[in-house]
Amino acid sequence: MDLDDVDERLVRALQRDGRASYEALAQHVGLARSTTKARVRRLIDDGGLRLVGAVHPAVFGLNQLGHVIIEVDGPVREVARAVAEIDETSFVTTAAGRFAVTAELRTGGLDAFSRGLARVQAVDGVRSVQVVTYLRIWKDPYFPPGPLKSPGPLDGIVLDTADHALLEHLRVDGRASFVELAAVSGLSPGAARARVLRLLDAGVVHIGALVRLNPLSRVHTVGFALTFDGAAEPVARRIIELDEVDCLATGLGWCNAIGTIRAGSLDGVSTALEDIRSTPGVRSVESWTHLRATKEEHDLARPLTSPTP
Repeated sequence: MDLDDVDERLVRALQRDGRASYEALAQHVGLARSTTKARVRRLIDDGGLRLVGAVHPAVFGLNQLGHVIIEVDGPVREVARAVAEIDETSFVTTAAGRFAVTAELRTGGLDAFSRGLARVQAVDGVRSVQVVTYLRIWKDPYFPPGPLKSPGPLDGIVLDTADHALLEHLRVDGRASFVELAAVSGLSPGAARARVLRLLDAGVVHIGALVRLNPLSRVHTVGFALTFDGAAEPVARRIIELDEVDCLATGLGWCNAIGTIRAGSLDGVSTALEDIRSTPGVRSVESWTHLRATKEEHDLARPLTSPTP
């Protein structure tokens, strides 16, 4: 799937608001509504774009998230496949650079995270791992930004059967109409709309564009790790303002922050990395290029009806 500049602008707009109207999207990119709708449909039909409701991990009982980068002895594909088979992993890629495999782990707590990490370390071919456990998601098209704490977005909110039905349907189709959502939840369209807005406002769900690494496209996806000179918050706030920065999380471990750049050219990647390096408070930057996704489950890593203990 090849994306031109207009496609990229549409994708970024949809990452911010996956339910944005075609009129708003058309105004954003300067095209007719019909042309804009056709563009979005092509992106979806080509298989590279999905518009989904990304549910906060706390809904699944997943309160411990982290990133693992892996150095490998020998070929990497079998290592990546073995890591992807571990239940605790929700995202696994092969990469170019010192780190041949990257993975995200999502578990119910630190003990489960430790067990998942041990399984990763035990995979044949894994030489060493570097780990950062997330404290806060600053920017991510795949689930609502915010601090990772329990009960998180569920503080003061009790999800009933209708809420779960809405979330289950939005996970598959983030742009489902309120009439469709009413049908699956047993609510009226007006009540379904009110419920969805409440879930969005509370950060229980974020509806956005999920762009898969496969099929491969001309869009370059580059991961980066940062160490800071001081407090994370002011640095993170500057970095997430960069359009090319697709996601950013801060945490504890071998670095202070992990993020991803998406750009349509190597020049765009280079410019973004230079902008990051020149950000006040950034001490060091290490980067790698994502080549192929072996596992891309994100919030779908656990069934909605079966929280992790």
